[in-house]
Amino acid sequence: MTHADSSPLARPDFGPALAAARAAAGPQHYPAGTLYMVATPIGNLADVSLRALHVLQLADAIACEDTRHTQQLLRAYGIDGKPLLPLHEHNEAEAAQAVLERLRQGQRVAYVSDAGTPAVSDPGARLVAAVRAAGLAASPLPGASSVTAALSVAGAVAGSDATGFVFAGFLPAKSGERATAVQRLAAEPRAVVLLEAPHRMAALAGALAPLGERPVTLARELTKQFEQVATLPCAGLATWLAADPQRLRGEFALVLHPAAAAVQNADEHDRVLLTLLAELPLKQAVKLATELTGAPRNALYERALGLKADNAAPKD
Repeated sequence: MTHADSSPLARPDFGPALAAARAAAGPQHYPAGTLYMVATPIGNLADVSLRALHVLQLADAIACEDTRHTQQLLRAYGIDGKPLLPLHEHNEAEAAQAVLERLRQGQRVAYVSDAGTPAVSDPGARLVAAVRAAGLAASPLPGASSVTAALSVAGAVAGSDATGFVFAGFLPAKSGERATAVQRLAAEPRAVVLLEAPHRMAALAGALAPLGERPVTLARELTKQFEQVATLPCAGLATWLAADPQRLRGEFALVLHPAAAAVQNADEHDRVLLTLLAELPLKQAVKLATELTGAPRNALYERALGLKADNAAPKD
């Protein structure tokens, strides 16, 4: 999700950490023939877990999103001599078969993305699905994630009746599709986590602008030297980014705070939809509900589909 800092200044001596990893994590059983999904730092190399270091030392092979990046990461920790298997978004289906063969031979294979927790807006999901489908084991080694890191400092659900959050990840690259995606999120009563690359942040800011005063927390360069976290209205995001060229550098995680109006009016919208759906076809009911409530049509349409499905489901 975000890329770990590989600069020499960011590299302490991890010799003691490797010894501590063996002492702390070594007694645990690590079954052979298992895929280990290993979270790696999103910026600060010191955020690696002791179990991650131990399993990376123990693994017979390491599958990875970018072999050059992973080689640098392993060298920073003092881990050498591990076979690296490239497995990224362009070859995941084929490369997964090579991993399956190693697992069938009883090998331990670790998988790491460039940074963060694998298979969360990163390659790895297809690999795990293939491993599960083959009846083989996969084990998670939790750790750094830009998603949970951004949520932890956003305060996005304080004072709200909404619970949980929605992970939307990267929105579509095409402007029309991106605008449609933002429109769908407009009435979401929960916090929404977005990810974005620096070269597309200006476009995302423009897409979020119609949300007006709805707060968004922007977390840039999380855990790195120039980490920056700011909360501001969606309408002001583009201006804030343009005020300093440095603000468009680095990887971004954003938390779109719950829409206050949507949280307050969700029950009322449901009441209107249920009343109209009882008498009218779905499209006509949604059209009329949009006129009555002023809520986004796409959001009401998706909610209407959910209400119809709930009503059609057999009751216990």
